[in-house]
Amino acid sequence: MTGASLTSAALLGSASAGFGLVFGLAYFAALRRTADLFSAGKGYLLPAALTFCRFTGAVAVFGLAAWLGALPLLAALLGFLLARAIALRTARRTA
Repeated sequence: MTGASLTSAALLGSASAGFGLVFGLAYFAALRRTADLFSAGKGYLLPAALTFCRFTGAVAVFGLAAWLGALPLLAALLGFLLARAIALRTARRTA
């Protein structure tokens, strides 16, 4: 493996992790909004649409990461799991 390919692999992994983190934060914010809408009992159309968009977005993001290779997929998953930890910590502090 050459130095250029190591650099590009590291750059791709870092970008994937960052994108996974940003996507994860948006995903869990939408999940929180969905739960709030369901618990408020104000209909089911908007929460169902948010759920569909979350699942579709996850399939698209992780599908693209898998298409790019194993390293980007694992890095995106790592960023997503970091976003999950942030969302859980935030939810525990506000509860």
